Amino acid sequence: MGLLSNRVGRGSLKPGDHIYSWRSAYIYAHHGIYIGDDKVIHFTRRGQEVGTGTVLDALLISSGPARPLLPCLTCTPPEEGNGVFSSCLNCFLAGGVLYRFEYAVGPALFLAKARGGTCTLAASDPDDVVVHRAKYLLDNGFGCYNVFKNNCEDFAIYCKTGLLVVDQGRIGQSGQAVSIIGGPLAAVLSTPLRLVTTNVYGMAATAVTVYCASRYAADIGLRRDVVKVSVEDLTRRLATGSLQVVEPQITPDRGTSPELLTQ
Repeated sequence: MGLLSNRVGRGSLKPGDHIYSWRSAYIYAHHGIYIGDDKVIHFTRRGQEVGTGTVLDALLISSGPARPLLPCLTCTPPEEGNGVFSSCLNCFLAGGVLYRFEYAVGPALFLAKARGGTCTLAASDPDDVVVHRAKYLLDNGFGCYNVFKNNCEDFAIYCKTGLLVVDQGRIGQSGQAVSIIGGPLAAVLSTPLRLVTTNVYGMAATAVTVYCASRYAADIGLRRDVVKVSVEDLTRRLATGSLQVVEPQITPDRGTSPELLTQ
């Protein structure tokens, strides 16, 4: 894989790889976990979904795999109401190019990849653990799909790391969600800095700096509002509706520690 592209060949894939393919002229990417035997487990909008209430609901509908004109003979139809399902690699790619998401990258490489949703500072767990999580969620679900807070990239990153963001009030857990929001946000935040520089190139450089800083700070490998949750515990709490966010608890010896509690 090169500096700016994570493109890979099918022959290099191994079970536990987090793969993705761009949709709609690189507006959004669809992510999944390769489990071997030409199969991919991924999370789509076909289950229960929480909409954004904006035009993005229509714009980002391509995040899911395209429906083929003829049924695929090797893919199992998804269960009604469960957005996690298994498909062959061809159906997952939907005619797109295959890319592999990178883990445990250094800060320099992370910032060099200007587009979010391609890499993370977080380290991956062993491949067998990753595949176990993906298969378990295939049978038990991953909750309601939300393009900003619980999307296909969040699913794949959880399978790879076991990490969940506990501050559900924040917009954009995944890298590509930060990219969608971060560009316009960077432009807005950099506007007051016009008093510092009136040069158009200086303003552009400032906007890029703000955008990169937001991506870096929001990465799940750097954030403090994440916890490691076993897949069995996650699905149990989702099923009972007891998964909730609590405010960080500050103690003299532990500092700030965000937690997930069961009612």
